Amino acid sequence: MGHYRVAVATGSFAFSGSVNSVQLWLVGLRAEAELGMTLWPIKGQTMNFEVDVSEDLGPLVFVKLRKIHLLVKDAWFCNHITVWGSEQSMEKEVVFPCYRWVQGDDIICLPVATAWMMRNEAQGLFQKHAEEELEERRTLYRWATWKEGIPLSVDAASEKDLPVDVRFYEGKKIDFEGTQVAGVIEIGLKRLYTCLSSWDSLEDFNQIVWRNKSALSERVRQSWKDDDFFGYQFLNGINPTLLRRSTSLPTRLVIPPGTEGLQAQLERKLQEGRLFEADYSLLAGIQANEIQGERQHLAAPLVMFKMEPDGKLLPMAIQLQPPCSDSPVPPLFLPSDPSLTWLLAKAWVKNSDFQLHELQAHLLKTHLMAEVFAVATMRCLPGMHPIFKVVNTGGGGHLDVLRRATACLTYRSLCPPDDLADRGLLGLPSALYAHDALRLWDIISRYVQGMVQLHYSGDEVVQSDPELQAWCREITEIGLCGAQDRGFPVSFQSRAELCYFVTMCIFTCSAQHSAVNQGQLDWYGWVPNAPCTMRQPPPTTKDVTLEMVMATLPNVHQACLQITISWHLGRFQPDMVPLGHHKEEYFSGPGPKAVLRRFQDDLETLEGEIVARNKGLDLPYEHLKPKRIENSVTI
Repeated sequence: MGHYRVAVATGSFAFSGSVNSVQLWLVGLRAEAELGMTLWPIKGQTMNFEVDVSEDLGPLVFVKLRKIHLLVKDAWFCNHITVWGSEQSMEKEVVFPCYRWVQGDDIICLPVATAWMMRNEAQGLFQKHAEEELEERRTLYRWATWKEGIPLSVDAASEKDLPVDVRFYEGKKIDFEGTQVAGVIEIGLKRLYTCLSSWDSLEDFNQIVWRNKSALSERVRQSWKDDDFFGYQFLNGINPTLLRRSTSLPTRLVIPPGTEGLQAQLERKLQEGRLFEADYSLLAGIQANEIQGERQHLAAPLVMFKMEPDGKLLPMAIQLQPPCSDSPVPPLFLPSDPSLTWLLAKAWVKNSDFQLHELQAHLLKTHLMAEVFAVATMRCLPGMHPIFKVVNTGGGGHLDVLRRATACLTYRSLCPPDDLADRGLLGLPSALYAHDALRLWDIISRYVQGMVQLHYSGDEVVQSDPELQAWCREITEIGLCGAQDRGFPVSFQSRAELCYFVTMCIFTCSAQHSAVNQGQLDWYGWVPNAPCTMRQPPPTTKDVTLEMVMATLPNVHQACLQITISWHLGRFQPDMVPLGHHKEEYFSGPGPKAVLRRFQDDLETLEGEIVARNKGLDLPYEHLKPKRIENSVTI
């Protein structure tokens, strides 16, 4: 016999409650008991009751529940069920996580949060539940090929095709669709009130800058022509993933006759270790888009930079296209060129950066990777698995770029300690993204190590976990279409390997996405700083006029669209959940809770460090402040 106190928590967002009734059972190692209680869940509330059972249940391992409908089937979002009872001291809670929609009339089994720790006591029960759960999940979460040569995605043509548990909540869906409508209306109003049909000067762009003027966006508008600000963006702007320290002069860099002085400067900076480059060869030969019947244009620039003693990164030369055997040697554009010539060359570089930022750094390396992690997790790791609880996340030319970017996507490029070392950016005082990314990587790594060490006593336990090994293979061999030749693992042989991989997953879906997503309106809202498209071919001479510049930059409609989309994608979400502060409580017990508290404390410490540092900077870097980092990719 036993006396139990039970608490049933319902989600707090729209339509979480239900008019249907709910029936519960407690399942222990020795017996199970129907509680004989009928509940009607209410949005945002926790229902509490006490019950006596005649059986000796033993340690609790499952709660079973069934939603019963009479006339209307009304889904219910259950957060979790908590039980206090006689076997376990009344002071000690036993948590059964759910965090999903309960639909239909079938009985659902929720394993105890500590199921992984109890697996030796109830191996048969948990194993059977895990197998049944994964069998169901594999029918719900199927792989699909979006385009050949690109990571696989979930098999769904629209949000409505997704399982209900991974769709946007109703409030987020309304907000997302509402901002889309607001953006379309704003574009129309700008065209109406500005009466602009074309640009006459760069100052004309001011007429379409209406919303959310931050200190950073104002700085961009004022300083975008300055060479040091141009260089700053490669270290700490919206795309800090391309710059690298030169180890030799690039083979594509052809020095035209008469510029031998430049050659000497480049070689001297190279010997000093102060020569850097940004190479956009990935765009070479890509067919540009056609917009409203007009062919657009692309370049594949190379920019050479020098690092000054004060930490400023200054451009030394720009080559807009790689050399071609059947074409004249492409000109090198220099800071000493006429101001409009040099300005147009830099605009072409920033246009190319816009393309690789959105397609490679943002879409491929965060969104598409997150989708691979998520689908593999749902297909391979049951809900009770500790790694499931750690990493759970909620054309034409552009496809060619994605294919090329995928072909050169390496495991090391997703891990800041390796990526920044490979690019020669470690230890640069002015590389604020690099500094903050490494600090966040270390903090996330400590959190992952803490959780892994609680659940895996040694390397042999990792090696013998079939679900974990299947998850690794599913990501590398299936989701990433055989990426083991690019360094991705196909198995985990130690706790250290597992921790490094899981740290990469969490960092990619949280901190890295924040770095390349936040601030899009700040950096892209002043269109000349990073034009989304170019309407004329790249210049082949240095004879540039204002009319040429204005005819090349995006037209009025394209510029309005760039601002609206940048706002829509980069704005803070109203339901934003900061990293480490997720509401779901998948773990219970003092061990995991202590690890989570340490994680939160470490993030709070870093927040304070960044705030203090930024007070002394002319231009603060805030994209990786922990309180601004979302817990996962949510847009």
